[in-house]
Amino acid sequence: MSVRPCTDPACSGDSAAHAIAAVIDARPRDIGGFAVRRLLPSMAKRAVGPFAFLDHMGPAELPPGSGLDVPPHPHIGLATVTYLFDGEILHRDSLGFQQTIRPGEINWMTAGRGIVHSERTSPELRRTGSRVHGLQLWVALPSAQEEVEPAFHHHDADALPVLDHAGARLRVLLGSAYGATSPVAVFSPMFYVDADLPSGCEVPIASDHQERAAYVVEGTVECCEQVAGAGRMLVFTQGADVLLRATSRSRVVLLGGAPLDGPRHIYWNFVSSSKERIERAKQDWKNNRFPLVPGDELERVPLPE
Repeated sequence: MSVRPCTDPACSGDSAAHAIAAVIDARPRDIGGFAVRRLLPSMAKRAVGPFAFLDHMGPAELPPGSGLDVPPHPHIGLATVTYLFDGEILHRDSLGFQQTIRPGEINWMTAGRGIVHSERTSPELRRTGSRVHGLQLWVALPSAQEEVEPAFHHHDADALPVLDHAGARLRVLLGSAYGATSPVAVFSPMFYVDADLPSGCEVPIASDHQERAAYVVEGTVECCEQVAGAGRMLVFTQGADVLLRATSRSRVVLLGGAPLDGPRHIYWNFVSSSKERIERAKQDWKNNRFPLVPGDELERVPLPE
């Protein structure tokens, strides 16, 4: 990716050299036969605010007879956040919830002390073929809430605030940003925004959150001395003035928040401040001590060895 001088006043002089703390390029990963692009965790930055994991799914065309199949698998110590730009995913979990996720909606699943879920293409779409494009993030829970009761919450697209900011269309998915607050109940200060930016549009990244990043889903943006295209994340220095400028029609997600209250260990689908707790979760899954997913009891993802 090229580097170009920035003409934005907010990115001039010494501020330009220090406003971007890290640049992360997506790495390809396979999740059960389906290719994703992984941003977090990375060597450059393990987490941004409470966001400890970010996968970009698609865009992918699923021909008739095929679909997304992520069989039942467990989580602890985190909340999963699923957001789609296109397509549908059928969510089932061990609490008994079954929910079709559609574009613009938020699925927030609190794993806490332990939950199991699956993500699949519905039988109807499997027959006709479909398209899927979206993001899945993990929010690491504060240490005091790592063992909360598991829970599931779904929020329709029209429940999430949408606002216009200098020509940018901003949908506030989690937390607070740009004077709006999402109805999704969260455990710590954070923000997660889906930004649709026309070519030439400029949008500031407010410094009221300690950690901040912008991930380019589609298009190209300039910030300070960086030009970022699809698949690149810019992580910003705490307190720096930041202005994004779209050089083409772009879709960017903005995210961040308060840093985690201590280091987190990640093994497979488990996140915890305690290595011993992760070891216990590994043994629980290996020995079938997690609950089943109603309606999806016949398969399970084995523990990686």
